[in-house]
Amino acid sequence: MRPESVAQPAPEPLPSPGPTAIVALRSPPPPPASRSERLLALSSQPFDLLVIGGGATGCGIARDAALRGLRVALVEREDFASGTSSRSSRLIHGGIRYLEHGHLGLVFESSIERARLLRLAPHLVRPLPFVWPVYKGARVPRWKLTAGLMLYDALALFRNVKASRSLSPRQVVEAIPGLRSEGLTGGARYFDAATDDSRLTLVNALGASEAGATVLNHVSVRGLLLEEGRARGATLVDELTGQQLSVRARVLVSATGPWTDEIRRLDAANGTIPGVRGSKGVHISVPRERLPTDSALTLLSPVDGRVMFILPAHSHTIIGTTETATQAHPSEVRASVSDVDYLLASANGFFPNAHLAREDVVSAWAGIRPLVATGYSGSDGANSASREHAIHSSPTGILSISGGKLTTYRIMARDMVDAVEKTLGVPHRKTPTETLPLPGGDIPSFDEELAAARAEVGREDTALHLVRCYGGRWRQVWALTREQPLLAEPLVPGLPYIRAEAVHGVTHEFVHTLSDLLVRRLKVAFETRDLGRAAARLAASDMAPLLGWSPDTVERQLADYSRDVERLFSIDSTPR
Repeated sequence: MRPESVAQPAPEPLPSPGPTAIVALRSPPPPPASRSERLLALSSQPFDLLVIGGGATGCGIARDAALRGLRVALVEREDFASGTSSRSSRLIHGGIRYLEHGHLGLVFESSIERARLLRLAPHLVRPLPFVWPVYKGARVPRWKLTAGLMLYDALALFRNVKASRSLSPRQVVEAIPGLRSEGLTGGARYFDAATDDSRLTLVNALGASEAGATVLNHVSVRGLLLEEGRARGATLVDELTGQQLSVRARVLVSATGPWTDEIRRLDAANGTIPGVRGSKGVHISVPRERLPTDSALTLLSPVDGRVMFILPAHSHTIIGTTETATQAHPSEVRASVSDVDYLLASANGFFPNAHLAREDVVSAWAGIRPLVATGYSGSDGANSASREHAIHSSPTGILSISGGKLTTYRIMARDMVDAVEKTLGVPHRKTPTETLPLPGGDIPSFDEELAAARAEVGREDTALHLVRCYGGRWRQVWALTREQPLLAEPLVPGLPYIRAEAVHGVTHEFVHTLSDLLVRRLKVAFETRDLGRAAARLAASDMAPLLGWSPDTVERQLADYSRDVERLFSIDSTPR
């Protein structure tokens, strides 16, 4: 059974929508204000809250705070999800491997959030079955895995998609063709969820904007505005034009992940003691036909015994992840040859007939997990470090948040906005994000939405892609093809992405560069051997009229894109 065909969990009843919500279902909100209008708003009005950092946590904070009625500004130096939030395993999961280290609270919290996101973002978060094979002499024997999965189900309050169950050796091999059978003692099947990490971040930025926040990517913080020793704003630079401006806010929040310590250095009163310790995680992508699997796999690497995943991802299979210390700057972290060889050796250890080699790798990427510096314990470093989050207040009043993981971003955002309310001295309001669907998620049924898209689009792969990316808003994208039929053409032959998404990205999704579109709004760079360079020229032809790009500007943008994907996806000869 393919992951997308797994039955969706029965949704918990949501409050009846009021008139505004009903209108929203029928008429999607208008596009965001122009960039010039948002820049003007940023510099000309005071805010209650300035959020620095446009990853999943920062965008979640901005959405939560705006929905609670605060005046919010959000700035991101590069693009939304340009850091760790676009370089993950693309999972929303309870974190079964954290049970081994006793992090029961985190597993409970993550399991509840998994169920919530399946309900509130059914287009972006979908059930994914996992098979965990167990071999003779494994660090986690079959009895221990069975007991662990019983606890895993219990911590989810027995509300997971389906209950876990034990598998015989024959059932494991039938579920995963090609898997090594020698020494296999059995296994188990359990459920977590898959997501599109960068789009999950994006819809939070969109939701913040639609709730009244002033949201800007490609705007960097260069300094802090201090009044009587307290941070009351920041000096900014528009990275697209070089324009300098200032923004004033009563509270500043740093949600900058692995860049947290850079903001701490701007805040001179905060000292130089690191607040986060980076752990590098690497993934590789290979063609689906080289490692075909319809279920995800949880494995113990035969190289070093750590937990890793093999994940189905459309026409590709993802293998990951590593966990190693790194001294690389977050903007320059990349996979190394040794990282790639480790992942290939690990996969080949379980699929001996695959004979995966470096030439099979379509793309390789790395991200830095911003773990709380005080959360390390035990002898295996980042493997056992806590994924729980922490909020810190500096002497100048800047609130920073570190740690956590993609699955719990909403909890992190809630806790931070609670802290902001206390700092502002305003009455506490319960977060609406517990029950309010994310943009595009207000659909009665994913299957019904997909059936409607199939009927209108006519191409199965494109229909599925549009509904998974945009949810109930897929019609906005497809409507562009009726006005300009050429926009129904693919951006890349053989992949489901269409030219209309380039236009929609500019008008509705804060796309200002080719990387914004091809690396983060879509996964073109991850899924093509040229890292999207051929698609970039076609996309640029559709984006140029909307962004005012001259022919010379188009060539500069293409050169910038080529350098950017080289920075992100090239493979270093030595670890950093």
